[in-house]
Amino acid sequence: MHNHQPYRIAIVGVGKIARDQHVPSISKSADFELAATVSSGDGLEGVENHSSIDALLAQRPDISVLALCMPPQARFAFAQTALEHGKHVLMEKPPGSTISEVETLAALASNRDCVLFATWHSRFAPAVEKARSWLENRQIKQVRIVWKEDVRRWHPGQEWIWEPGGLGVFDPGINALSILTEIMPYRIHLASATLDFPENREAPIAAELVFSGLQSADISAVFDWRHEGHQTWDIRVETTDGVLLLTEGGRVMSVDGEVIIDRPDTEYDGIYGRFSQLLAKRQSEVDLAPLKHVADAFMLGKRRIVETFLS
Repeated sequence: MHNHQPYRIAIVGVGKIARDQHVPSISKSADFELAATVSSGDGLEGVENHSSIDALLAQRPDISVLALCMPPQARFAFAQTALEHGKHVLMEKPPGSTISEVETLAALASNRDCVLFATWHSRFAPAVEKARSWLENRQIKQVRIVWKEDVRRWHPGQEWIWEPGGLGVFDPGINALSILTEIMPYRIHLASATLDFPENREAPIAAELVFSGLQSADISAVFDWRHEGHQTWDIRVETTDGVLLLTEGGRVMSVDGEVIIDRPDTEYDGIYGRFSQLLAKRQSEVDLAPLKHVADAFMLGKRRIVETFLS
């Protein structure tokens, strides 16, 4: 039983991710009530819509929680305004287009006694927690990440992903890094990277990463956005006593070929469950590890120019 009224929440930025994921999970949750949206377009049928965040804040002081679902480049200003008005804020991944801007928001949230939740939806995939506990006391020899998908299928006509701060292939790749940083029993850092930039774009379409750590495991990742056919989101971890395989973005886990977990994807239900816990404790959660690895890739990466990409 819940001993409080549901938190009234507004979605800011009504795009594909809001419609496909946030709305269904909010509607299922006993802890949240979708009270409004902020969208320059039509918003959602049956939900009151405001043309700006200022209009929302002025007209609906009863709404205490905002879910920010716009592209990362625009998010800082919205989050700052919300926190300065004492609202609790959930941010879609990646939490921002720079590390320092998210640190600024985390400090602001702390000063205003507001909850800031920087979400990594892939960490809530069904097999991730089990994978983390399985690896906890094992010696890792090798990690291979293969994240290959078709950008035209997942981001049709979305130009922001190719702009500076849009991350390019790291938009999906950061999901793999969010799982990796969650399941690894020790810290790792980027050792080298190669980034493929289409000659007409400001963000990479593919990347190869090699990681290092205080222990001598061989850890690498390949991200590619040009991949048609079967979409691949796999993490393979070879240990001294068995091979762990996470497939379908952390939905399925097997050990030495035997399936241990195979459950439907409920990532966003998990996000909103976690957000409710954080709100109850008035506690923020802003883990920047995945974003730091991406920043390091841009800092350390060797750039290759590849053929023009037309969406």
